[in-house]
Amino acid sequence: MKKRFIAGAICPKCKAMDTMALTKENNLEKVTCVSCGEQMVQPESHVEKATRDNEQMIGIFTPE
Repeated sequence: MKKRFIAGAICPKCKAMDTMALTKENNLEKVTCVSCGEQMVQPESHVEKATRDNEQMIGIFTPE
């Protein structure tokens, strides 16, 4: 499985920078901290958009 690291991302659990890796399993994107193991998954497409005006969002990830 190929990991893509997210530059400048900070883990919400251990606060380490540049340790968040994005992987894709069964058409589901998952972000994992390689330092502490914290995992977040992208919610289903039916989840309501949470963007505010004049902001751009790549995706919303929630703890698994």
